[in-house]
Amino acid sequence: MDQALYFILLHIALCSVSECVQRQYHHITDRKTWIEAQKYCREKYTDLATIDNMNDMNELNKSLKHGGFQYVWIGLQKTSCNKWQWSSGEPALYLNWGYKQPDGKDECAFMRDGQWHDWPCAKSQTVICRSSNNTLIFVSQTKNWRDAQSYCRQNHIDLVSVRNHNENQQVEKFMSDSHTPNDVWIGLFRDSWQWSDQSASSFRYWSAGEPNNAGQGENCAVITLNTQGQWNDVSCTNQHPFVCHEDKLILIAKNLTWSEALRYCRQNHVDLVSVHSEEIQRGVMNVVKRASTEAVWLGLRHSHILGIWFWVSGETVCYQNWAPGNGTSEEDCEHTVRSGAVQSGGNQRWISRPETDELNFICSRYEE
Repeated sequence: MDQALYFILLHIALCSVSECVQRQYHHITDRKTWIEAQKYCREKYTDLATIDNMNDMNELNKSLKHGGFQYVWIGLQKTSCNKWQWSSGEPALYLNWGYKQPDGKDECAFMRDGQWHDWPCAKSQTVICRSSNNTLIFVSQTKNWRDAQSYCRQNHIDLVSVRNHNENQQVEKFMSDSHTPNDVWIGLFRDSWQWSDQSASSFRYWSAGEPNNAGQGENCAVITLNTQGQWNDVSCTNQHPFVCHEDKLILIAKNLTWSEALRYCRQNHVDLVSVHSEEIQRGVMNVVKRASTEAVWLGLRHSHILGIWFWVSGETVCYQNWAPGNGTSEEDCEHTVRSGAVQSGGNQRWISRPETDELNFICSRYEE
């Protein structure tokens, strides 16, 4: 029996989004400027700390050593580009602003009669979330935009993204059919802050009234220890301790068969990556862009005997991200053993490939 299949029959485990940590955080107590801290983290680990959600924030807080300091650098820096983007991290390529919108003053967007308006993020409105099966969920409690984002991520997937005209019509019809209030938050926001590792994380955890650029030139972000880890903007030339992160996922730019890739990951790291949540898929999307092959192996295997796809680490395939025509029962009739890969370009969906193909692959560096 296939070793990976034997493993899954011995051990089936489920992993929720809240349990899956994508990074290892390392608190460095030496005091450095932001640029010096960035250089240190890139040499020793992956980069200055990126934080995707409150679970990451809690993990980072656990890594902090107590000492006589108030601020700790993270990898968020202000840029000259103030752009609109989706909470999911996708760029806003389709826009459907109402008359004289946006007016240039506000940073978050809501929908009214199918058109978009900008509004202060601190204002409270009702919310539309997107669920794991891509359906829309109306939340009747009024929340500010950041609280709405946190609520949708904790209870569903994220605030709704509207990426084209058809999706805009779907949301408009949903609002009409479910008799929602006229104004609801959508997942569109803008700011000029960017993570050092160039990731598209939209998570922000600013203290009240921050960032305020109080001293002018406050272009780098710190954790403020006396506000439960909330963030402040300060001058990048100040010297503070800092937090580095080491990615859980690593792209291996070697061309190996699936079985060779599995062996390599288990000998040198932990395992081929299992993508059992949208959060991990976002991590995969961040690293796969550097691949030299058109697809990249995942720890996804098809069992001809059971007629199912499974992850080699033991998780069942609940979350799915298959490209059209892949991951179907047709694999049951294949004579060639099939394994799962992710596209390195396009929408970065999963595809089924003969396990003898030679591709780059992604290893996981830490146990769940």
